[in-house]
Amino acid sequence: MRLGRQSGSKLIALLLLVSTGGLFGQTDDTTDICAVLDGQVQAWNEGDIGGFMQGYWKSDSLLFTSGGSIQRGWRATLEKYRKSYDTKSKMGILKFSDLEVSLLSPRSAWVFGRWKLEREPDHPKGVFTLIFKKFSHGWKIVHDHTSSSR
Repeated sequence: MRLGRQSGSKLIALLLLVSTGGLFGQTDDTTDICAVLDGQVQAWNEGDIGGFMQGYWKSDSLLFTSGGSIQRGWRATLEKYRKSYDTKSKMGILKFSDLEVSLLSPRSAWVFGRWKLEREPDHPKGVFTLIFKKFSHGWKIVHDHTSSSR
């Protein structure tokens, strides 16, 4: 079968989209990153802050910023979460939405999304930007900048 020049160009473009994951939405790395976020949501909604923290790089170099404050280190971030969300009612039900994953290199990615907590008596929400790094044991968040908009 002979393809015309225009048809051949469209076929090549389609093959490139399929091979890079563009046509059907996600590459393996994007899927793995979303799985980390899904695991965080599941752990949070089970009241498991330790499980939620498994999505973060377990290092003193982890950087977490929120509400104008800067938190450095995995352990310090864990303790801040435990202090702020010391009951299941304070934790509520976490939901992420509008996720955008941008692979910056084979070992780094940028993620933007929205978060929302369903709890009584309020429903805080906001946006976040995450930097992920791929380690031998998988993708981990190395920087989290979260803001709220009540």
